[in-house]
Amino acid sequence: MFQSKVKGHGVSTSNNPFDESSKKKESKPMDPVKKYSTNIFSMFDRAQIEELKEAFSMMDADRDGFIGENDLRDIHMNLGRQPSEADLKKMLAECPGQLNFTSFLTLFGEKMHGTDPENTLRQAFEQFDPDRKGKLPEEYIKDLLQNMGDNFKEDEIRQVWKEAPISGGVFDYDAFVTLIKRGNQDELAA
Repeated sequence: MFQSKVKGHGVSTSNNPFDESSKKKESKPMDPVKKYSTNIFSMFDRAQIEELKEAFSMMDADRDGFIGENDLRDIHMNLGRQPSEADLKKMLAECPGQLNFTSFLTLFGEKMHGTDPENTLRQAFEQFDPDRKGKLPEEYIKDLLQNMGDNFKEDEIRQVWKEAPISGGVFDYDAFVTLIKRGNQDELAA
């Protein structure tokens, strides 16, 4: 999922003393946009890229290969919203330069992979699971979601529950964390 931190940061991975790449190079921090854009296609499987390409094409109303201010305005108008100029500019400011398909993928990659690591997510659930079984009662999770932190509404919980691994009133948080981080493994295998 993530690239090796050694390659491209001035550290040799070669044992050959005559290899020019083994000489110490000046190490510069990599531009985060370049870091994502150089390997952005590897962050998605083919089906995801096709879906995102279709979404990008739908948003690129003027078919110029970029999503600009007018495209964003049209999208919002089609959804029955009236965005302000400031809102449109703020949205476009999230992307350095013009928003082409690669930039679009980069933004999605940053958002999708912006969740905590699997271990951190599991540890959060384990705070409520002293026996470390990987499962909790469904009603207990609902109560936590409604009464702690962000206080989820009933319809928000129903939305989460559509995909959540629940069987016999038991919420499998191990499987849920895997679903969040890796997607539906059954769909990926198909």
